[in-house]
Amino acid sequence: MERARGPFPERVLLIGNSHWHWAALGDGALASWHQPPPLAPHLEQGWPELAAWAAVGTVPQGLGLPPERQLRIERVPLRRAPAWLGIDRALAGWWAWRCQRGGGVLVADAGTALSLTRVDAEGCFAGGRISAGLGLQLRALGSGTALLPHLEAGAQLNPLPPWPEATAEAMASGCLRACGAAIAGAWAELVQEGSGRQGSSPELQRWQLWLTGGDAEALAPELERLGIPFRWAPDLGLEALAELAGLRPERGP
Repeated sequence: MERARGPFPERVLLIGNSHWHWAALGDGALASWHQPPPLAPHLEQGWPELAAWAAVGTVPQGLGLPPERQLRIERVPLRRAPAWLGIDRALAGWWAWRCQRGGGVLVADAGTALSLTRVDAEGCFAGGRISAGLGLQLRALGSGTALLPHLEAGAQLNPLPPWPEATAEAMASGCLRACGAAIAGAWAELVQEGSGRQGSSPELQRWQLWLTGGDAEALAPELERLGIPFRWAPDLGLEALAELAGLRPERGP
């Protein structure tokens, strides 16, 4: 992959389902920011500051993104990753496993979709689950019903009473707990699976949960309430992309 050159700060871009996720290297560390897709084509004559980019879905026409700097799934060193696996899941799963240095990982990526990705102790893709994310659940309730309001996800959903009386709070509480329960249930299955293996080494039995994505901040207190141990790493995918682009920030998650 051709590296960016010139007097521009080196950046990476991960195009998600609903947002563009950016990171730039400065003083040995990554600074990240997130924004909706541009309303008009962002022609920058080759994007000279862009070290690498990746996209979850179809890339809009006319953006001028350099194809030689696109990172595809075959460049992600996640073992046994199928060709159809989303690049965001591959990046986050591989980087969590790489940073953990021992045992398997379950990555809960709380974005537009809530994706759960397993990577075993040997660094192999081991399946996962996908459901509607927190914001998508709230928007579906607002658009699919006659009387329920339109709400957006965010850290402002916390704290919530256990049994809200107001409609908006009841929606937020229900969707928040649904996402938390999906993660907690998957985590409980992994713990049970690891403890039930006869004769396996402690490394094969040990799993760790990683939480990332735009709604991770809203879900973190719910996982804490449920007593689920996790590592919060909001920029897993971007850090992985920066590493594979050769930017090499000083610290991982």
